[in-house]
Parts: sequence; C-alpha cells; structure tokens
Amino acid sequence: MPKVGDFYEGYRANEFVLVIDEKESPGVSKVSGLSEGEIDTIEQPDGGTMHVYKLAASKVKFEPLTVERRVDGSPEDQRFREWFRQTFNLNVRQQGGSAVRKNGLVIKRHFGTDVLTFAFYNAWVKSSKFSDLEAGSTNLLLQTIVLEHEGLERVG
Repeated sequence: MPKVGDFYEGYRANEFVLVIDEKESPGVSKVSGLSEGEIDTIEQPDGGTMHVYKLAASKVKFEPLTVERRVDGSPEDQRFREWFRQTFNLNVRQQGGSAVRKNGLVIKRHFGTDVLTFAFYNAWVKSSKFSDLEAGSTNLLLQTIVLEHEGLERVG
C-alpha cells in the first residue's frame, strides 16, 4: 500500500482479474459477494431471568459470487457457456447440477501489482442471465453469472 504524505492510500476497486481453473478471464467487469463468511447466532435464554446470551453457531455460510462480464465473441464466451451447459444440460436425463465444480481466484491489483488474493473452492454455476436487448441503446451486452461455492478465503 503506497504511503502518501502521512496516510496510506486506499486501493481502488477497479483493477482485478478473475482466474478459473488457472486461466484468467478477461472481460470481467465486476465481482461481488467477496465475503469471508458468516456464522449464525444462537440465542440462549437464561432460565428465570430476562437475559439472553448470544452464541456463535458452528456453521459458516458464504455468499454466492456474482460475476459480470462483457459478451464479446472471445473464447471466454465459450468457456462460460460450456460450464453452464455442463451444469444445465437440458437434453439428458441426468443434469450435471452442482457436480460440475471449479476452483478459482479473484486477484486484486494496484497499479499492476497483486495486493490481495481471494480463493474460492468448489464453485458451480447457479444462474446465468444476459442484459436486456434494446434498440437504439449504446450499452454493452453483459452476462451475469452467479456462482455458488463451498468457501472463500483471503490467501494473499
């Protein structure tokens, strides 16, 4: 983190890369859901009093990752399409479902240098949708992919 005068300059949120199966995914414009987990709270009343103790439950839950990317005809379009098809193969008796899992990284960069790395494990495609088509619009066609996963941790 660069020091500017008497304070440290914060990282900007605009320089990052998504890596899935050790391949960078260009065209990704947004990743949300970078949560290191959440533990439920158990409320335990103290019998005979008005006091309620709060305890941490033993289960850790993770938010799904939401990936927004430009649809541009590149090989990346095909990679995400194949992963989606493996999960949602509608022409066979048994769909892949959550059995088709991949590991990945979200690498935050600051002026080209890696400064934070988040690893996610055993992710599968929960949903995929495209932006609206609108005559006369100057917007880019975007794909929004929601990935469920079994864990996300900061590894670097």
